[in-house]
Amino acid sequence: MRRGGPSVLGIVLAGGEGKRLMPLTADRAKPAVTFGGTYRLVDFVLSNLVNADVLRICVLTQYKSHSLDRHITTTWRMSSLLGNYVTPVPAQQRLGPRWYLGSADALLQSLNLVNDEQPEYVAVFGADHVYRMDPRQMLQQHIEGGAGVTVAGIRVPRAESSAFGVIKPGSDGQTIETFLEKPADPPGLPDAPDTVFASMGNYIFSTKTLIESLHRDAEDDDSVHDMGGSILPQLTARGEAQLYDFGTNHVPGETRSDRGYWRDVGTLDAYYDAHMDLIAERPAFNLFNRNWPIYTHSNQLSPARFNAGGMASESIISAGCLIRGQVTRSVLSPGVRVDPGAVVQGSILHDNVIVGRGAVVRGAVLDKNVEVPPGATIGVNPERDGELYTVSKGGVIALGKGQLVT
Repeated sequence: MRRGGPSVLGIVLAGGEGKRLMPLTADRAKPAVTFGGTYRLVDFVLSNLVNADVLRICVLTQYKSHSLDRHITTTWRMSSLLGNYVTPVPAQQRLGPRWYLGSADALLQSLNLVNDEQPEYVAVFGADHVYRMDPRQMLQQHIEGGAGVTVAGIRVPRAESSAFGVIKPGSDGQTIETFLEKPADPPGLPDAPDTVFASMGNYIFSTKTLIESLHRDAEDDDSVHDMGGSILPQLTARGEAQLYDFGTNHVPGETRSDRGYWRDVGTLDAYYDAHMDLIAERPAFNLFNRNWPIYTHSNQLSPARFNAGGMASESIISAGCLIRGQVTRSVLSPGVRVDPGAVVQGSILHDNVIVGRGAVVRGAVLDKNVEVPPGATIGVNPERDGELYTVSKGGVIALGKGQLVT
């Protein structure tokens, strides 16, 4: 935070494999996956922290981290004169020759970062969600409430609770009475029986509480060494955990339609649906909020061009694209080429994808450098697509980086 305010160190957990997002994670960590044309997933959490003046941030990485490391080091350059930084921190094996056993173990092995900075508070945030949030409001409640940890929660349908850590608040609506990791049948909220509070994977710790809880967890041989499975139940049992209701958070420039938006894009279907949220006339998530910008790296490319009768509607078209076919309800990353007679519908095309003359692409996610030959089809013949490509439960067709199309 700025001089005069509380000192906060940001730690972003970015070490997950992202298996459910394959093949997009075959060659990169999930936080490095492209989103919205020009962004990486990690840009959303970093932008939220930086916009809130959390200007010293460590990003803990592990699996297939090269793309993520390169993006952070080339994009997120802070003022060294003021001592600010965003830095990737690979698994260092400080406690022995082993990978991280879980998110809590990742923090335990990285406590040197906390000891070096000596912050009053540590903001531990996940790296692969799409949302806007002002963490200062969460920090203020944390300080006023005097808790050891504050957990950001969002209301979700009770039927979806098995995908999240579920928070049961106490009678005061703030103290966490119970924390259940991915329960099958949790109790609903008193004011909305079909709704529960899901953990967003964002936590603010008082530094002393974080250090003590990590050491206690390390001594527990039965622990899974995970934030949701170990640390939060431990602090809940000690009466040191409180809930922050994300629904009360406001950011400058928010619209009525995108206020309170948060998506976990850990599956192909969720990733696809979140992109579709971007392209409506009144988008469920508005990328064009200049008062709370999402920052990323922008290559020096020419503006998008439309030639030979090419056209696009209800779409996001990035710089460097050349459109000579028809594009509808799609998101195109920089350098995409759509040749004459080609049709792209309801699809997400990453950098430098080429859709050849007369080809058809429907309901697909194509990773960078995929080339669709002239006359080829994707999303037209479901049986054939299922034999050749990855197809999600919801029917989204996905091709990995540079995958051949026949």
